[in-house]
Amino acid sequence: MEILELEKDIKVFYITARSFPEGIKEATDKLHSLFSFSEKRNIFGLSRPENGREIVYRAAAEELEVGEAERLNCETLIIKKGMYYSLTIHDFRKDIMAIDRAFKELLKQANLDPEGFCVEWYGTTDESVKCMIRFLK
Repeated sequence: MEILELEKDIKVFYITARSFPEGIKEATDKLHSLFSFSEKRNIFGLSRPENGREIVYRAAAEELEVGEAERLNCETLIIKKGMYYSLTIHDFRKDIMAIDRAFKELLKQANLDPEGFCVEWYGTTDESVKCMIRFLK
């Protein structure tokens, strides 16, 4: 496990999955249909329990220009700067359940931000994903 520091907030726009985990692929496909691929754009999966206890998943992309989210008719949120527990999974498509196992391990850590997300940060040039959860100092 690593400690990763996000030095600045990241504004993202997103598509909310109809269900978790079944709706993840549909939300991700819809998100990717909105823009052309760019190695400059960070891609995320964001999930957390909401509405009592149901997990809500959002396929998200970093906003690269001011007003992009509004132009694409998408909602936005901020991935907060700060300290994150992190596990990196390489070749995640070979074992998608490795993401679930990583978050189960990360959720055991102390001082997790109660308003935070389980953040999947996808590599743009390889098949890796950083699984991250923000914690409070």
